[in-house]
Amino acid sequence: MRDISGSLARQACAVAAVCLVADAGLFLIDGPPLSQGWQAWAVLIGGILANAALAGPSRYSGWVSAAHGALLVAAPLLLYPFDHYLQATNAGVLIAGYRAGAWLATKPALAALAAMLIGLFACILIPVDRGNRDWRLVLIDVGISGLLPWMVGRYTTARRAYIADLQRAEEQRRQHEAEAVRRAVAEERTTIARDLHDVISHHVSAIGVHAGAARLGLPAGEPAARRSLSAVESSSRSAMADLRRLLDLLHGKENGDAQRQPGLDNLDELLDNLRTAGLPARLTSHGGPRELPGSVDVALYRIAQEALTNALRHGSGGTVEIDLAYRQTEIVLAITNEIGRPNRGSPAESTKRGLAGIRQRVALFGGQVECGPLDDGRHWRVRVGFPLEAE
Repeated sequence: MRDISGSLARQACAVAAVCLVADAGLFLIDGPPLSQGWQAWAVLIGGILANAALAGPSRYSGWVSAAHGALLVAAPLLLYPFDHYLQATNAGVLIAGYRAGAWLATKPALAALAAMLIGLFACILIPVDRGNRDWRLVLIDVGISGLLPWMVGRYTTARRAYIADLQRAEEQRRQHEAEAVRRAVAEERTTIARDLHDVISHHVSAIGVHAGAARLGLPAGEPAARRSLSAVESSSRSAMADLRRLLDLLHGKENGDAQRQPGLDNLDELLDNLRTAGLPARLTSHGGPRELPGSVDVALYRIAQEALTNALRHGSGGTVEIDLAYRQTEIVLAITNEIGRPNRGSPAESTKRGLAGIRQRVALFGGQVECGPLDDGRHWRVRVGFPLEAE
């Protein structure tokens, strides 16, 4: 971040230096000779000191203006015997008047203005040629050298304050608009969450309850029907868990568990639901687990969820093998299950949509996917690979 205070201090020093050089140069070139007495030296040194004071802090602007006013009175008194008179602060008095008007409060600014006006009147009226001065020209000269710079300083300060007020009002307006948008979004999220809860959760819960009741009411010797009903129960529980996560997100909960999407750490829960539904499953992991991007972690979980759901619906009931391999530049997930009838026809429409969803997820990350029966005709495998940055 740029040092504003340092930049202002350097600019003040530069302005003071220009005034000092300009006024001292004019005095030396067109003023009384320094050889004529100590008075000329006193006026020159006083002008140098007064102009050098312009580089000081703004809180001393009143004193600096008073010093310039005093020098304007002292210079003609000290140089009165000389025929050729020139004031020692021309540019400096303009800057001193501007600083007093710009940086001081009203009362100190008016006091500084009065000191400078008195000095300018004395500077104009005391010299030897004062009798030839037109009072109208005197007023104009005093107005240009004293009053005008002071008024410009006051105007600059007022304009700066006005702009700051406008910027502050604009910032407050933006904050109010952002807060209004945030409240509207929060209210809309709450409405959506309430609708989801009222319309979906009741029916999904009812599906699970009725599926469980139907499974318990089945006579012995119906393994296929029991497996299907168990799959319905498992799917309804998974749907309710996902729905709760979505509801927590829509409600804007701040705790990490509520906002966290499921990932590979939740595979054990997925397999437990599968075993509860009557389908054995075995997970094998290769390579040390590594930190995955959140989006990849969620995508792998969703792919595993879809593949295991298809195995539960359309498999023969044999053990499902889940193989997870962490490699140097990729992670590979393979899920293999027995199919119900060898070389059977095309899969159901829901399965087609599920496989299409898997391919779309993998394509988003530039990965590779293989879905289809193995060469033995008795197993189906879903294999996906996601590229990773090498550790």
